Amino acid sequence: MHATIHHVTQRIIERSKASREDYLARMAAAKGNGPFRKQLPCSNLAHDLAGCPSCRVALLNEQVPNIGIISAYSDLLSAHQPLGHYPELLKQAVTEAGGTAQFASGVPAMCDGITQGEPGMDLSLMSRDVIALSTVIALSHNVFDGVLLLGVCDKIVPGLLMGGLQYGHLPMLLVPAGPMPSGIGNREKNQVRERFAKGEATQAELLASELQAYHSPGTCTFYGTANSNQLMAEMLGVHLPGASFVNAETPLREALTKAAATRIAALTHLGQEYTPLAQVVSEKAVVNAMVGLLATGGSTNETMHLVAIAKAAGISINWDDFAELSAAVPLLVRIYPNGSGDINSFQQAGGTALLIHELLAGGFFHEDVQTVVGPGFRRYLQQPVLEGDKAIWQPGPEQSRDLSIIASLAKPFALISGIKVLSGNLGRAIMKISALLDGENTCVEAPAMVFSSQLALEQAFNAGQMQRDLVAVLRFQGPRANGMPELHKLITFLSILMDQGYQVGMVTDGRLSGASGKVPFAIHCTPEALAGGLLAKVEDGDLIRMDAKNNLLELKVDAVTLAKRTPATPPGEPSGLGQQIFAPLRRVLAGAEEGASGIF
Repeated sequence: MHATIHHVTQRIIERSKASREDYLARMAAAKGNGPFRKQLPCSNLAHDLAGCPSCRVALLNEQVPNIGIISAYSDLLSAHQPLGHYPELLKQAVTEAGGTAQFASGVPAMCDGITQGEPGMDLSLMSRDVIALSTVIALSHNVFDGVLLLGVCDKIVPGLLMGGLQYGHLPMLLVPAGPMPSGIGNREKNQVRERFAKGEATQAELLASELQAYHSPGTCTFYGTANSNQLMAEMLGVHLPGASFVNAETPLREALTKAAATRIAALTHLGQEYTPLAQVVSEKAVVNAMVGLLATGGSTNETMHLVAIAKAAGISINWDDFAELSAAVPLLVRIYPNGSGDINSFQQAGGTALLIHELLAGGFFHEDVQTVVGPGFRRYLQQPVLEGDKAIWQPGPEQSRDLSIIASLAKPFALISGIKVLSGNLGRAIMKISALLDGENTCVEAPAMVFSSQLALEQAFNAGQMQRDLVAVLRFQGPRANGMPELHKLITFLSILMDQGYQVGMVTDGRLSGASGKVPFAIHCTPEALAGGLLAKVEDGDLIRMDAKNNLLELKVDAVTLAKRTPATPPGEPSGLGQQIFAPLRRVLAGAEEGASGIF
């Protein structure tokens, strides 16, 4: 085991000792001796039977496990559209495995791609807590012996796990739908976006380009938060090995879906392989997830999501853990936005099995973890293939099929994996440098240009007011201010300024997705402006230094001057398309480093 991995893991175990022991004690107390439905009074059980005439006989049999299905199916999310026919497929497979299954509930599913830069994006991060709460409600009937969680995208997988862990005495498997085939290249797509922003492409040309990029059911192919979620799930051991990136609507994907149903039926407390979710999501599994994300240059959003997932399991991690691991874990994967390939390129180069092979060889992963396919992380060195109409597993590759996509441990793309924690008088922030492998643009010192909304920045760009060296400061975008919306839309404008030769950076208490590339940014700045952060006192022209090499985020204004300044006034409560109803939740959202949740 690599010394840094061991050290950080032991620190997390010690930090989490009391909360983890309390969590595991609660889960142990919840374990039953027979089917959970049999603990219900007769009238209560009859209500469950009434809704499922076809499975009544099975539900009355005390040897038959009952599997709950919770789905984030939605026609609006390409990644989730294939999930529509999964419940019947899963029910049939569970029945063939000797169990029975019932659809427990649907949970909300937002598409950040549709709401990007729109008012609905204000609700995106908060939807994660709503999904967690909805998952708990779905399980509250206490009639299930195991659970299949159907979800893929940005807030949905974290929300399902956060809620599912409250019933962590049950075994659970995440069931993904897989990525869409590759369309237009991501760099080509972004070039059209930049041409449109400069008035050099028409709206019709832009739409034609976008339709070539997002063209069929399945997860978007760039390595943003959705695909980072899928990799994280596999590193946590809650996916079947190799399930993350098999394309949607293929025979192998259908076979994997059936295999998940077969497997969950074997994991309940009624059989010999009882594997509760609480045992799978352990301190060591969480570290494995962190390492996997770092080694692949994954989404910065996971520095909040994984914190919240871990907290739901009684495990305490923080940005210092990410930073220390990042300084030790090499960058082994280059896919967009950190390279020209996409998630299908990663899969073709060797995928998760090869990544795990390399990192296990270097002592970067814990082998001694429990997974949904049994004890030991080496089980994930296998990859699925189709044999007839069934998925079987065979040894995965041990060498990269494309060294421009997946590097070897001996010759990584970079010795550090690219997540930096910047600290200074402006607070603490995350900076992702894996897209800046040549070392350029990791240090920016320029005058501030201050904005309190995305629209204000866009208007300034369109008015030609940003043609200079600058650090764009976008404040009042934190969890409590407006729900911490994604700000990825703004990267196009800042990229254009960089291409024009200006020194450009960005500091914000908001979020930028894992799809953000070459622009240096200090994001998730905490404390946020609305919660006393110094961002609220920054003025136009103030000098700001962002220095990844020295982990520094500094407002170069003396303390006497700052003390005389009055914090800026927030732009007001979000209003319009339903934001008001979430005001009570926004007021209790934790800071970004604490997971930005109102329930954990």
